[in-house]
Amino acid sequence: MIPPLPSGAGPEGTVDSRVRSDACAGVGKGVRLAGRKALITGITGQDGSYLAELLLEKGYEVHGLVRRSSSFNTWRIDHVRERLQLHYGDLVDQNSLVRTLDGVRPDEIYNLAAQSHVKVSFEMPEYTTDVTALGVLRLLDAVRELELDSRVYQAGSSEMFGLVRETPQSETTPFHPRSPYAIAKVFGHWTAVNYREGYGMFVSNGILFNHESPRRGENFVTRKITRGVAAIKGGKARELRLGNLDAKRDWGYAKDYVEAMWLMLQRDEPDDYVVATGVTRTVREFLEAAFGYVGLDWKDHVVVDEKYFRPAEVDVLQGDAGKTYRALGWKPRVGFEELVRLMVDADLEGGGPH
Repeated sequence: MIPPLPSGAGPEGTVDSRVRSDACAGVGKGVRLAGRKALITGITGQDGSYLAELLLEKGYEVHGLVRRSSSFNTWRIDHVRERLQLHYGDLVDQNSLVRTLDGVRPDEIYNLAAQSHVKVSFEMPEYTTDVTALGVLRLLDAVRELELDSRVYQAGSSEMFGLVRETPQSETTPFHPRSPYAIAKVFGHWTAVNYREGYGMFVSNGILFNHESPRRGENFVTRKITRGVAAIKGGKARELRLGNLDAKRDWGYAKDYVEAMWLMLQRDEPDDYVVATGVTRTVREFLEAAFGYVGLDWKDHVVVDEKYFRPAEVDVLQGDAGKTYRALGWKPRVGFEELVRLMVDADLEGGGPH
């Protein structure tokens, strides 16, 4: 275990009897599950930090897997750091996974760790595959070998749909990945299905469409935009360079989406679920909302730079989360305009790593 760091129900099934009957009606409304243990890979990321908060609120003992690094990148969880138990480990290191799983023996495992930047995956395809694809295989096989009765959530991505066959996309829409990252995620998805069907393991896939927050990584387009708005409004920059402004995405709030992850593991049976708002917007519309919120015209400041275009673009992603709404009782609460305002306000106030 890592020592302390420096301060700085529906027609498609029923909720597991382990959870109170009001769980589907509203996650976070007094549902406490003291004594249950969860392990989160990728706990220092956007989703991991929000999920850690949610599980702590429910009375879980929360463990996190973090990679060894010469510098600490824990700013997203610093406010709850003393309530977490962190362990050094890596999805590319099978021994560390076995050691951590055997020591913790979690009731629930949330595999959120990945090399998740699409553009970077074109530049580092082998590393992306090792972590994002084979890492899923290593983790699930470690659970199997240790004969753990853990329930596993595997984080999928709307990028798996890629060159879409239909719009909107649901759990039955065929995949056509268009990046090394998306290919790796498809591998992880089908590996999860295989271990579920082949070994009877409780493994659920969450196919999450784009979800953002003030904790989003600074090299993702939405956060680049809101940081750029803050810098330009504050007189620290004059322009913002971006790639494809016509790409359409289904954007939601990450804090809402981690609730769906938790609900998936409270079911009687494992399954696959799309998590999305069902509303699509272009990058240009995000720019309009973000710059307009502070009284600026994005056209005066944004420069389209071809170096930010992908080798193979994904033009439109729009999720059909009807199954998730019905089976889990989950729906997004924060809309697009409110999400943009949350992110811009946080960057205007200097949010992010310190």
